[in-house]
Amino acid sequence: MRTTHACDAAELPPAPPPAVVSVGVFDGVHLGHQAILAANVARAAATESAPTVVTFGRHPKALLLGRAPRTLTTLAHRLELFQRAGIAHTVVLPFSEALRSQSAEDFTRTFLEDGLAASALVLGFDNKFGRDREGTPEALAALGHTVQVVPKVLVNGRAVSSTAIREAVSLGDLPAAASMLGRPPSVFGEVVAGRRLGRELGFPTANLDLHHELHPPAGVYATLVRRTEPARAPQGSSDSASLLPSVTNIGHRPTVEGERDRSSGRQSSQRMTIETHLLDFEEDLYGEHLEVLFLANLRPEEHFPNLAALTDQIGRDVAQARKLLAADSAPS
Repeated sequence: MRTTHACDAAELPPAPPPAVVSVGVFDGVHLGHQAILAANVARAAATESAPTVVTFGRHPKALLLGRAPRTLTTLAHRLELFQRAGIAHTVVLPFSEALRSQSAEDFTRTFLEDGLAASALVLGFDNKFGRDREGTPEALAALGHTVQVVPKVLVNGRAVSSTAIREAVSLGDLPAAASMLGRPPSVFGEVVAGRRLGRELGFPTANLDLHHELHPPAGVYATLVRRTEPARAPQGSSDSASLLPSVTNIGHRPTVEGERDRSSGRQSSQRMTIETHLLDFEEDLYGEHLEVLFLANLRPEEHFPNLAALTDQIGRDVAQARKLLAADSAPS
């Protein structure tokens, strides 16, 4: 996937072949977004054009309201999901005051027509961009642009939205989030160095830096891990075959941190951590980016009297996760 970070039209690269363009934040890349992307890819294939997305480096609400919601997907995560959806070209624009004040007509002419040679726009039913959100599908069609409008996607009679998914993830309602995402809720982050205590306990973990992504509540989860670097995937493997079974802990590590606090005499740390133990896996993951998919909650985070008790419980967590993941992968 070719990705461009552009501040203004002068910084756009030479235009690809005629492009079919969709515009939006696409936080979560949920079922509604996927319908837009699929329509974009299909139209692009039919017209020998490049399926293209224009998105933003930060959530527009950060400028419009002075604060933005915690994102379901960071920019890096969205780019990964765009690529899986078949998008060939992504332009990432910083949402600035200048961009905010630009009319939809000027934005379309400058970025989409002149910059990307857009032959058509594929937009969601509620898509609005430009000054005062005047760039509706109807307004753009009235200006002579070819616009395909993708209708809303409903789940259980409710329109799929990033807001509803954020609520479900925050509450730990994994089935509700999955039903709107079309896949298990997931987080995406870089593996960073930890204390290596998991290895000492017999359960080595990958510690993730999530770069502000929203995640489920504290607890222990049965998960699957995807190694996102193409070179790391098994040669010729399917997507499902490249998913690695794992157990993930989200929380403050009360037992480990409690032991550390008592030995050092310091105040307890409140920093939330995310650690993933990959089952039957021994490779070094430092510096890699992983996507962790949450399938089921095993238990809430607990404080154990000592590390031995914690180790015993982790063993039970692993055994339970193996059963759940085996059942989940079995033919229905």
